[in-house]
Amino acid sequence: MNDNYMNNELFEELLESVREGGAILRGEKQPARRFEIGTPDVKAIRARFDLSQSQFAALLGISVKTLQNWEQGRRTPHGAARILLEVAARYPEAVRDVVSEGNRSRG
Repeated sequence: MNDNYMNNELFEELLESVREGGAILRGEKQPARRFEIGTPDVKAIRARFDLSQSQFAALLGISVKTLQNWEQGRRTPHGAARILLEVAARYPEAVRDVVSEGNRSRG
């Protein structure tokens, strides 16, 4: 197979993917698979760190009120906060290392 044939074949595949994506966005077709990320259990994550609400809020760089809203289900963490909580849940030592390193460089 020559390069031209492969380029045409790949282009047609890409074009079909774009068309399929458009149909999914318009609600004309269901996606082949879905990825759902659950809401992090903030209270359980904090418990793993064995910190008070004020200590954990300071660790994450958020207000205590925000943390309380998350823990009590009044609000849900989004964006960078959600990712940070996922990292804290999976790699607590990495979070502690980064925060303690940041404190040393400021002090």
